[in-house]
This record gives sequence, structure tokens and C-alpha cells, in this order.
Amino acid sequence: MKLLLLTFLGINLALAPALAAVGDGPMPPPQAPALWDYITKTSPYTKWGQWPDYSGVRRSRSPHGPYNQVYVNQAALNSTKAPLNYGAIQVKATQTKDGKPKDVVVMYKAKGYSPETGDWFWAMYTPQGRPLAAGKLAECIRCHSAMSENDYVLVHQFR
Repeated sequence: MKLLLLTFLGINLALAPALAAVGDGPMPPPQAPALWDYITKTSPYTKWGQWPDYSGVRRSRSPHGPYNQVYVNQAALNSTKAPLNYGAIQVKATQTKDGKPKDVVVMYKAKGYSPETGDWFWAMYTPQGRPLAAGKLAECIRCHSAMSENDYVLVHQFR
């Protein structure tokens, strides 16, 4: 009986970080379709918070311009310094100059995914969820590496 109880506790403790990362069940694997389902069905990103120093629709630069709005899940918001907590997700919903959806760009911190680049999984989707690119995207990494000391996050400064 003790062995069964210890096994149960061990399994729960091992799963706790993944389950508690955002409070909406286990985190998805670093794969484009699973991540899209997570951010649109399991835990819709439009209901998440925003960085306190980067909220609302903002002017943007290429390739994410001309406007965007950034949403972050609770695991990201609970990160008080770099590196961010595992399970952190940042979604950048980009817009055309007319305010129409352009694409959805995602950074997802998945433990062990890419240690050399902060364990970030990168994905870009159409507004309807079709993956345009995903994985260890050289273009994303090249630009965001300018803020590697801020865990590759460009739109929010950790203090």
C-alpha cells in the first residue's frame, strides 16, 4: 500500500509543473497542430493577459507589421525574470494596416526542445490556423537573439 501511495505521489509531483504551467491541463507537445489546438480551444489566447508594458494593439515592425497585439498565458505572466517559466506562451496576432488579421505568431517555451535557443518552439499560422512554418525557425531566432538575455522576448523587459 505504501509503495502504491508513493508511486501515485511521485507521478503527481512529476506531472505538476506541466499541469500547473497555465492551469488549463497538460501542455501540448512542441508541434504546430497541437499548439494551435491548445491556444484556440483548450486555452484560447484571446482570453489571456498581456504584458503590462506592451498591451493593446501596437504598431509593429517587419515581418510582423504594421500592427499587432500580444497575448501571454499565465505561465509567462508569472515569470518575473528571464528565463521564463516552462509552459510560457506568447502569441502575437498581427494585423494589416486596415486592421484585418494577417497571421498568428507563437513562441512556446518547451523544456528540452532547443536548449541552445532558450527552449523556444516557434510557429506561424494563418488566421484560420494553417501552419506556415514551425520549429527552430532560423529567421525568428536570428531576430530574437538580439534579446537572448531577456529570454528572446522582444516586447517586454524583465527587470
